[in-house]
Amino acid sequence: MPSPEDTYWLMRPNREKALMLAQRAVSVFVYDAVRLEGINFTLPEVQTLLQGVTVGGHKLSDQQIAVNQGEAWKRLFQMIREKRFGVTKACARELHGVAAKEDALEWGCFRSGSVLIAGTDYEPPEAHELPERFDQMVDQMQMNDVYDQAIHLFLTMARCQFFYDVNKRMGRFMMNGHLLSNGYPAINIPASRQLEFNELMLRFYESGDQAEMNTFVRSCMDERAVRIMKE
Repeated sequence: MPSPEDTYWLMRPNREKALMLAQRAVSVFVYDAVRLEGINFTLPEVQTLLQGVTVGGHKLSDQQIAVNQGEAWKRLFQMIREKRFGVTKACARELHGVAAKEDALEWGCFRSGSVLIAGTDYEPPEAHELPERFDQMVDQMQMNDVYDQAIHLFLTMARCQFFYDVNKRMGRFMMNGHLLSNGYPAINIPASRQLEFNELMLRFYESGDQAEMNTFVRSCMDERAVRIMKE
């Protein structure tokens, strides 16, 4: 795991540089996100979809998911450049309205009923608790390290399941929005580490202990981006 001394403390926060790096990597971010959801697009197919061209051999619903991811990244970049992004319910709902369009049962709003998480006995909070849980999540962002803050957002959003679907993806959008708006590079979870990611997330759902997942997410940081941010 990269230590804070190797990453946060030695990087020079620069919003424009961090955004530039993220924008150049969007197709990879989308590719890995959909692969983590079990959708087997190739990277060239994702790049083609993000250029507005459909590809053969895939369900339209799967293509919609990939396109939604690309559009959500565009919206996130726009919000950051316009200085509208913040760790707020409004921002989370706006991003979900793009990322989950025609994918989730409802999009652009917190779920109105209960959900389950496959593979674990843990049950997320009831729907009426979600606004308060979001406020608690924000109140708990008291860590000194921006990456601890960001990873806390991702994990808490995934465990609370604020939406009917697209929760892990939304958690990563909020995590990366917080990093980018503070001038730090985004973190991508590579599909090549899917098994490890799934196993650790199931343990996290059960325990609520973020330490193991924090280490994992930090290990996914792109050392090339870190090096560029140190220049």
